[in-house]
Amino acid sequence: MLKKIIPVIALLLTAAVLLSGCSGGQKKYQATYLTLFDTVTTITGYGKSQQEFEEKAKDLHDSLLNYHRLFDIYHDYEGLNNLKTVNDAAGIRPVQVDDALIALLKDCREYFTLTGGRMNIAMGSVLKLWHEARTAGLSDPEHAALPDSAALSEAAKHTDINALIIDENAGTVYLSDPEMSLDVGAVAKGWALQKAVREAPEGLLISVGGNVFATGPKDSSGNGWVVGIRSPDGGEKYLHTLSVTGGSVVTSGDDQRCYTVDGKSYHHIIDPDTCFPGTLWRSVTVICPDSGLADALSTALFLLDREDGQALLDQCKAEAMWVPAEGGPLYSPGFKAHLTK
Repeated sequence: MLKKIIPVIALLLTAAVLLSGCSGGQKKYQATYLTLFDTVTTITGYGKSQQEFEEKAKDLHDSLLNYHRLFDIYHDYEGLNNLKTVNDAAGIRPVQVDDALIALLKDCREYFTLTGGRMNIAMGSVLKLWHEARTAGLSDPEHAALPDSAALSEAAKHTDINALIIDENAGTVYLSDPEMSLDVGAVAKGWALQKAVREAPEGLLISVGGNVFATGPKDSSGNGWVVGIRSPDGGEKYLHTLSVTGGSVVTSGDDQRCYTVDGKSYHHIIDPDTCFPGTLWRSVTVICPDSGLADALSTALFLLDREDGQALLDQCKAEAMWVPAEGGPLYSPGFKAHLTK
């Protein structure tokens, strides 16, 4: 979900020459932003000057910021009907929205069907309860608690994606269930990134909170970017590194957005069947040309057994690595071809 964000008055941008970076007379630069999707965004690439690189990075940032505001479920923005506007009007009236929001919601309905309901943006009422419990638990660990079971059961009654009514001719979105709310957090970053890079030049590596996308090789020689897959055990340990010349790498894991109750950790990837965090895997990493689809797949595969997950990958022509609770990683047939170590 798009979590509550601390307001940032000025654009937070750091652009610096990396000491190791030089290719064909161009230097390597990196820009870091803290203004998007409640996470750290970095853009890396080569350029003839810092100014040239900063212009490319700013264009990407501005595009992503527009999507961030559209998909925000916590904040209102003057003159903009966003996802919060839609949720606030549930059961009351249709809301006229930007074409990009309609496009996202249409794709999310397709992802729902594709994943057998594992990727369901209509889970907002359930996810809100977990978000509130996690926020309270992190603020006061001694009194951390799980969401009330009766409240979860009631919220689960309001997760039917068929209550999402999209009228493309009128440009409106309506939630016919007044207790329903949408949460696109499982796909928003990847989907927005996929759209934002359409106008981006080749040779950039973008990471939005770990959703990584390469717009092409890192240099004119066709060398790939090296992308690390971090261990779900945390720290700086990497399970593997990948060589990426284009497309996306997305990881979903139980080490992100978690909190502890009675000595047990609870993460943010909620299984629609149980309304509790999925327990089949520690993490799942997906390689896919489309960043939005990769985001949806990483969530779905985290909640599916390996056989069903592989069938889904085959259908989407994507690759994945699963990390189980015990034992080493498992791989789809073509995943290892991308490894550098």
